[in-house]
Amino acid sequence: MTAARIRKLTLTQFRSYATASLRADERPVVLVGPNGAGKTNLLEALSLLTPGRGLRRATLDEMAFAQGDGSWAVAAEVEGPLGLATLGTGIDPPSQRNVEARRCRIDGEGVGSANAFADYLSALWLVPAMDGLFTGPASERRRFLDRLTMAIDHGHNARVSAMERSLRSRNRLLEQPNADPQWLDAIERETAELAVAVAAARSDTVRRLSHALAVAAEATTAFPAAAITLEGWMETALPEMPAIEVEDRYRATLRANRARDAAAGRTLDGPHLSDLHVIHVAKGTPAAQASTGEQKALLIRLVLAHARLIIQTTGTAPLLLLDEVVAHLDPGRRRALYAWLESLEAQVWMTGADPAAFADIAPQAQMVEIAPGRIAPLS
Repeated sequence: MTAARIRKLTLTQFRSYATASLRADERPVVLVGPNGAGKTNLLEALSLLTPGRGLRRATLDEMAFAQGDGSWAVAAEVEGPLGLATLGTGIDPPSQRNVEARRCRIDGEGVGSANAFADYLSALWLVPAMDGLFTGPASERRRFLDRLTMAIDHGHNARVSAMERSLRSRNRLLEQPNADPQWLDAIERETAELAVAVAAARSDTVRRLSHALAVAAEATTAFPAAAITLEGWMETALPEMPAIEVEDRYRATLRANRARDAAAGRTLDGPHLSDLHVIHVAKGTPAAQASTGEQKALLIRLVLAHARLIIQTTGTAPLLLLDEVVAHLDPGRRRALYAWLESLEAQVWMTGADPAAFADIAPQAQMVEIAPGRIAPLS
């Protein structure tokens, strides 16, 4: 097994940093500092070196240093499954670009998008914004599941984007008073093909992750056991029917629902409306009904079980970005978390305001002090 590792991170006019760099070694990296010092900014920078919009899903201009010229850059020396590489991303100053466009480079050569980073680095993260995952809208759980799926199937993100574009195209056609039925047939054929591919990838991830969660339940009792299911008729049908039959059924559904969808202004059936359900096994209840602490523990179990699944599937451990994860864990769960992280052999980056929370891991960790705009070893 190999592990994707950051050897050096360099920031230029990114968020709260005019310039900053940090070298990392084999040890876990623990970023300690007061709230607002810029700890999460460093994790966000790392997340931008993987496919997608990063852990905050911020706009490009929001990430620019307030006193800068509007540009920003993030670069890292990465050791991964393809060996050593330098990944970089950022935007030019507004005066030098016609449109807001993010640039991505691998070893100094431009690439089409951040999707190209997937061959070099994958990352999983837990951030405070995810604390409401189980009680929030289904769209957040779909996005979470898609990120889990993309870590195993690198083409998944592109298929999801293509499906969403196809759905938007269909919706625009339905807005027209006399939409050409042949154009609708064509776009619905494309939509059905993409929808089945997306649903199949999600279903496969849930199936594999369900097994990983069952194994994890036997490995540690510090975090409540979780079970997951995927709600959606297409995901239910795929294990029982050939994909081409599911595709034909969805295409017929889209055709039959044209008037209804036109009135609604959106497509009312399909995997873009599916939902991920998480169950607290011991209580037999949905995670949404668990206490705040239990929900946090269930989410930790889910993400770390998925990390193990990635290792088993790809042979490479992903980068783990854990923002303020230990702050609300009791000492027993903290020790269990650190032991689980050590067993994964992945590079871990953690943040927290209180150094005492990391007392059990500090002797084996690279402790880093974060102050506004400044990075230094913790004395």
